[in-house]
Amino acid sequence: MSRYGLLLFDLDGTLTDPKIGITKSVQYALRKYGIVEENLDNLIKFIGPPLIDSFMEFAHFDEATARQAVEYYREYFSVYGLYENALFPQIPELLAGLKQSGKKLLVATSKPTVFAEKILEHFHIGEYFSAVIGSNLDGTRCAKGEVVEYALSIAGKGNASSVYTEAEGRPFGNVLMIGDRKHDIIGAQKNNIDSVAVTYGYGSLEELEKAKPTYMVHSVDELIARFLRANV
Repeated sequence: MSRYGLLLFDLDGTLTDPKIGITKSVQYALRKYGIVEENLDNLIKFIGPPLIDSFMEFAHFDEATARQAVEYYREYFSVYGLYENALFPQIPELLAGLKQSGKKLLVATSKPTVFAEKILEHFHIGEYFSAVIGSNLDGTRCAKGEVVEYALSIAGKGNASSVYTEAEGRPFGNVLMIGDRKHDIIGAQKNNIDSVAVTYGYGSLEELEKAKPTYMVHSVDELIARFLRANV
């Protein structure tokens, strides 16, 4: 990964497995509208995209109802769902190795920044990231393209070919977005940066192949082997 100096990581489905927390939070919100879904697997489709979009697409809510559903979702998520979560195996090893090799790491997620920060703190991996870029609680900056764009501006300059730190004044080189859904790949493409699609998360192989990432890997171990040990 020597050609990449700045790495943007998605959170849900890439660093952590949030299935239980997210699906239970969605289940809680839907019940407010008399919609009872006992099978959490049927709510996995809510993992990844901005929640307001998912409530509109999958529950067929109008925008106002979807926004209120997000508020109900947060009632559960902020207390319980945050912690009904698990790190994927070997993620700390991957992050530590990348940091030690001189890479700059940022989180770029559609999840609200405040929740993302709490999750990283809970799993003791916040130390590896220079910044955590997520959406705002008012629903703005939730599209992944907007998140990536803002992450690049935070890194120093919104230009994939030359990202600098103010302190060091040196280029970090090319930028890489790592995520498990098409939204991550599309967000990277909108900002003219390379991408890695990970298939161990919640995007189907068909979805990810159609999005045409720069690379595709099937496990965290493969990420380590291909981008850390091989130092591609």
